[in-house]
Amino acid sequence: MNIEVTIDGRVATLCVNRPEVRNALDSATVQEMTTALTALIANNEVGAIIITGAGDTVFVSGADINAIRSRGRDDGLAAINQSLFALLDRCPKVTIAAVNGLAFGGGCELAIACDLRVAADHAKFGQPEVALGIIPGAGATQRLPRLIGLGRAKHLILTGDPIDAPTALAWGLVSQVVPGTDVLASARALADRILSRGPLAIRLAKAAINASARVDLESGLLIETLAQALCFQSDDKQEGTTAFLEKRPAKFTGR
Repeated sequence: MNIEVTIDGRVATLCVNRPEVRNALDSATVQEMTTALTALIANNEVGAIIITGAGDTVFVSGADINAIRSRGRDDGLAAINQSLFALLDRCPKVTIAAVNGLAFGGGCELAIACDLRVAADHAKFGQPEVALGIIPGAGATQRLPRLIGLGRAKHLILTGDPIDAPTALAWGLVSQVVPGTDVLASARALADRILSRGPLAIRLAKAAINASARVDLESGLLIETLAQALCFQSDDKQEGTTAFLEKRPAKFTGR
């Protein structure tokens, strides 16, 4: 199995385990990952998903170059990786990339399809596809500008040069940089902190934020208003405000 899934409480960890090829993504691994992710989305006991790579040097190194070499136009149009990362992007649960090493090509695109990214201090990020005579084809040309701005996205994609973890933090590509030995624990702590909040509010806030990249401001504000109306009518809002006033931890139910 190229994908290992573990579930601990409400947090699932999905690990790409292909150390012999630096955790590269081939068609079989993408399909296996799609199946695993679909199952986790359907699992109502899971509230957050952490994605990482096996070992301590590589997160995901991108597509298998041998596989890329044999691909033609129809393979490009099939957009297999793009479909997987779109599923991750639309996932209603919180997703966190625990970037434990190199995240190049499809590995960088996998990370930026997640909601949040925690990076090891030795991690590096890059979109080196132009050096192979191709472009990033799994979302980087669209997600990177929205995440770090047009100029920095162009720098990463057009030069193909990697950036280190401190630069990724300064550019807003990641939200935390931690020692390599702490990356999974830090991602888990972040997931636990988010899961302690109102689950309905988290889900609706994520949906509204994601919409901001797809609709005009007026439409986005309408989505925000409708999401807030649902929150105002929820049991979670009543519990959250009551717990605050009573100075006790809230016991949310997601309703």
